[in-house]
Amino acid sequence: MTFNTDQLVALVVATSFAAGLNVYATIATLGLLGHSGLFALPTPLHVVESWWIIGASLVLFLVEFFADKIPAFDLVWNALHTFVRVPVAALMAYAASSQLAPGAQVLATVAGGLIALAAHGGKTAVRAAVTPSPEPFSNISLSLAEDALSVFLTWFATRHPYFAAGIVGVLLVVIVVVLRWVVRSLKALFRGAEREVAG
Repeated sequence: MTFNTDQLVALVVATSFAAGLNVYATIATLGLLGHSGLFALPTPLHVVESWWIIGASLVLFLVEFFADKIPAFDLVWNALHTFVRVPVAALMAYAASSQLAPGAQVLATVAGGLIALAAHGGKTAVRAAVTPSPEPFSNISLSLAEDALSVFLTWFATRHPYFAAGIVGVLLVVIVVVLRWVVRSLKALFRGAEREVAG
């Protein structure tokens, strides 16, 4: 499938969000789709079709699959991955948009990084809110949903880029709402702790 400019931008939006959730799943999915001939990746992204890249991504995905489901440790893992998911998403956006004019390519790169940061930040904030729960099932369920969404969005973006970008638009609105709720909850928690200490 050859993308026009609008479709390419939609693809960048969707895959950047997916990378913000799970960058290894996103790269592995793109690589497998490209390698199998199910999707023609932009030429600068052909590197992800290498079995070495696909294999490394799958191994790292398996590591993250388990690490991301351990309460408390998942917060450390996600914090460290701020320095992986966001830059890699920006780099993929830069490569995918190579056919655009230089200014548009830079804009796509910045947008890709910011979208990945929003997805990553929303994921981390929800985890911070759920981690204090004594049962591990909430964390595990959230992590499984994030993994599945990352793979689905990447695949769906190669078939229906506009719809995938639309889904991301809705999710970004949800993230803004969730982040505001988490911030209010944390403020209330700290105020309650301060009252207890003062009392």
